[in-house]
Amino acid sequence: MGGMLYKLFASASLLTLGLYHLVCTFFHVIKSPQSYAAKPFYPLPRVSGNNNNNRLQKLPLIILILSLAVAFLHQTLISFYSDPLVKGSTPVHRFSSLNSAAVFLLFLIVAVYLLLSESASSLIPLPSDLLFALASGGFFLHYSAATASAAIQTSDLQAHCDSLSARVSALCSLLCLLLACRPRLFIADAALAASVCLQGLWQLQTGLSLYVDGFIPEGCHRLLDVSGGVEGSTQCDIQESKLRAVSVLDLMFTVHVVLVVMLLFVTYTMVAMAAGVRRTGSYEALPNNSSDSSNHIQMKSLTGTQA
Repeated sequence: MGGMLYKLFASASLLTLGLYHLVCTFFHVIKSPQSYAAKPFYPLPRVSGNNNNNRLQKLPLIILILSLAVAFLHQTLISFYSDPLVKGSTPVHRFSSLNSAAVFLLFLIVAVYLLLSESASSLIPLPSDLLFALASGGFFLHYSAATASAAIQTSDLQAHCDSLSARVSALCSLLCLLLACRPRLFIADAALAASVCLQGLWQLQTGLSLYVDGFIPEGCHRLLDVSGGVEGSTQCDIQESKLRAVSVLDLMFTVHVVLVVMLLFVTYTMVAMAAGVRRTGSYEALPNNSSDSSNHIQMKSLTGTQA
């Protein structure tokens, strides 16, 4: 039950963060495409004359810090519990959990410094390219930790879930590195937000497939160490059931990718409508040089005179 609750918390946090970043990215590129540049954090809009709203500008960053703190504490606490259901038993489980906790601690330190630099004038804010580079390193460490966690699992389903989660983290690391080098690369910024949403959906699917009886694939069952009283995730004893369960997980991952793409289209449409952008029909491309420009204008004038 505890594992499912943590997956729900992680899913809600990642979905909220990813969707908020996606909305802010679309809004800024629609309103000011010429001055657009990716940012690691978008504060809430400032409302003139409303001091309470201005104090809540950093609310998304505060929620991120709280979420990272909960994740860090969770990984640290579970490292003190025994887990004989992983390869290498409890010692391997302890170091694997502490490895994940260290990754969350890295993100937490960066987020806290960002909050303090935005609030206190004594701290110099870090450049956006450096923040994206640090985020890239953090996501790569999370990819490494998830890959190592998948390697020690006796549950084939949990190993496959961790492996797919690691791939999403690797994609986030690559996108952050691109944004550190090319901050005006809008497609990388939108893809990063979409990848975070995908990670949130996959955390939810992982919790359902591993801890909820109604979603456990056919032919699989929950692991249980009777002597130690430790309840693990899901295991498939028969090879045919294992292959079928892995195929189901791959299908669900693809379904979540499709859902994220649909979410991206819907979000862009809603943000464009909220920003007052309307489709005005077709347009003609502007000429590239001055001579073509004069010829283009003369042809337009001649066409108007003949009409």
